[in-house]
Parts: sequence; structure tokens; C-alpha cells
Amino acid sequence: MSNNSLAQIAAITTMNVRNMSQRAASSIVALIGIAGVVTVLIGVLSIAEGFRAVLEISGSDQVAIVLRNGATDEMGSGLSQEQTRVIADSKQALRDEQGPVVSPELYVIVDRPLLSTGTAANVPLRGVGQQATKLRGNFKIVEGRMFTPGTFEVVVGKGASMQFADLKVGNQFRAGTTNWTVTGIFEDRGSVAESEVWTDATVLQGAYNRGSSYQSMRVKLTSPSAMQAFKDEMTSDPRLNVRVFSEKQYYEEQSRILTALVSTLGTSIAVLMGLGAIFAALNTMYSAVSSRMREIATLRALGFGSAPVITSVLAEAMLIGLIGGLVGMIVSYLAFNGMRASTMNFATFSQLTFAFTVTPQLLIQGLVWALILGLIGGLLPSLRAAKLPITTGLREL
Repeated sequence: MSNNSLAQIAAITTMNVRNMSQRAASSIVALIGIAGVVTVLIGVLSIAEGFRAVLEISGSDQVAIVLRNGATDEMGSGLSQEQTRVIADSKQALRDEQGPVVSPELYVIVDRPLLSTGTAANVPLRGVGQQATKLRGNFKIVEGRMFTPGTFEVVVGKGASMQFADLKVGNQFRAGTTNWTVTGIFEDRGSVAESEVWTDATVLQGAYNRGSSYQSMRVKLTSPSAMQAFKDEMTSDPRLNVRVFSEKQYYEEQSRILTALVSTLGTSIAVLMGLGAIFAALNTMYSAVSSRMREIATLRALGFGSAPVITSVLAEAMLIGLIGGLVGMIVSYLAFNGMRASTMNFATFSQLTFAFTVTPQLLIQGLVWALILGLIGGLLPSLRAAKLPITTGLREL
């Protein structure tokens, strides 16, 4: 492109931008439309990002989860007490003064009302072993105390306590045929455990007539590199018929369904809303071209080419898209980032609490989407301006 063309583009674009105040109403409508699209897009995708982040920080490469062969999650699994003892005897299991750092666990679903709506939702009630807290490296009681083994006491994850009724320290709630007393609230760096209620596995077995069976076994290994040796040992033992995951792998697989669903939904909503924003941008830019027909024709008569005219109209449309995108980014970050909510974990059909997470990548994605909307909205009007016959434009009043 020649220096002359660049100078023409700069001159016309500068003039267009200065005259935007004359089209303030239509420009603001287009800007708001684009900002709304970006806000919704980032807001919806931040749900998937928050869900993924919770499951990502929940997993460790040094902790193995053992399930019955064929099971894809804890709900569909089952292990006998004898099998859990065999697993605990693994040479790859880390040991301390209390023995192998393992936790045979039982997992049931209880109904609790959501604080926000009062409607019933599924909350995981997990029975854990004596060493369970050592398997979650960031576990800590932040209010009250740990439950006493052998009693109908529970501790509640911070996320569950904030989302569901009667899960504060000192409260009682009924699950199964038993009244359970909340003795403490715990944190685990925002992991999936914070969506759960914990009690003694042996007590939970009795309360739900589960005999001596468990659903999963967590094992802390001597090191992350011991994972493959542990898998080989477990899957080759004739006394066992099990699958072995690293905790990180297990939660990554669980996150795929919801992440894909929310991402598809968010993109679909953004496309539908984007169509409305494009029409608003088209209207704005067609109005701009119509009001400047004589001006454009005069510029063409003075020797300005079609390319500078097209570029100037596109630049104005993309400027509207840029401003709308920046507004949408700011609004979505302030409105959504860190906001706590709960959603269905389709892998376990229980509620998972999480925080909306607006990442830099999502903000950039929203801005790119806004610029695309501006570009599409300015494309047809710019072509019309370039093809406008000079004589027709000069006759306009």
C-alpha cells in the first residue's frame, strides 16, 4: 500500500472518528449491544472455567484413586473390606507412624435445600478413613472441630456451608434415618472437597446399611513416579478387579462433560446475541454512510480511492466494537469473577460449589469477539460507501 493511500486512510478515519458525536445515539446502541454480548459470553464461559479450576486444584499426581473395574466414578464402584486391606498393603503406599496413608471411602447423596432458592439439591455425604486429611494437602478446620470417629458427627466443606441450609457449626440435619450434627467447617484451597460433608466411614456404613463395603480407596504414594508401578501392582493382583487413576486424571475426566456443555452453550448464546449486535452495528454504520453521502462523494471527486473509504468505515465500526468489548470485559470481571455458585456435577449427579473464574484468556476471547462483531457490522456499509456513484452522492442535500 502506497504512502498516499495510507495518508488518505488516516485523514478520512480521523474525520470519521471526530464526527462520531453526531451519531452518538446509534453508536451507543451498537456499543451497548456488543458490550452485552461480551459480558454474557465471558460470564457463561467463566462458569466452565471455575468448574474446571476446582477440579484441577483438587487432583494430585501423588494420590491414587482405586475403583472397581468398569466403574467410571465412585457412585458406580464397590470394594470389599478385604480388598481395601490388600490395596493398603501396597509397596508403593506412603507410610507414617500410623501406617499406610490411605482412606477407604463411602459416598452417598443427601438432599439439602439451597440457601438461595430453598429448592432441594444433592449434596455428597462422604465417609472417610482416619488418614483422610493427610491425603488432602491443604485440608484445615477453619471453624469448630473435627468430627469424633464413631459418632453421628460431620464436618462440612466451606463451599457447601455457604450454599446449603443447616450446614453451619452446631446445626443438625437429617439424612437417611439419622440426625447428624455439624461440628466443624473445613477448607481445602477451594477444591471439590469443599462441596462435601464428611463423616466417619464406619458410621456411614451402618447408617445406610452398607455392611463393610466401600466405594473407593485413596492411597498416597511414595512419589508421583510410583503411580505406574502402583497401577501395575493393583491390576495384576488376582484378589482385585480394579481400575486405578491418579487423582488429577480422575478429576480431569469428570470435568470434561460439564466444561464442554457450558462452553457450547456459552458460544451458542454469544452467537445468537451477536446477531442482534451486528444488526445494531449495521444500522449505525448505514446511518453514518447515508448522512455522509455528499462528503464521501466529494472525497472521491478529489481523488480519494475506494480502499481508504472502506477502511475508514471499518475502522469506525471496529472502534465501536473495541469500546464495547472493553466495557464488556470490565463489567464481566467486576460482576462475575469470584462469585460463588453451585452446579450439577454430571459425573456424580451431586452439587459442586465453585467460584466463577474470569481469566485473562477469557477477557481476550471476549475482546476478539467484539472486534469481529464490529468488523462484520461495518463490512456491508463500507462496501456501499465505496461503490457510491460520485454524481449520485454530489446530488444529495
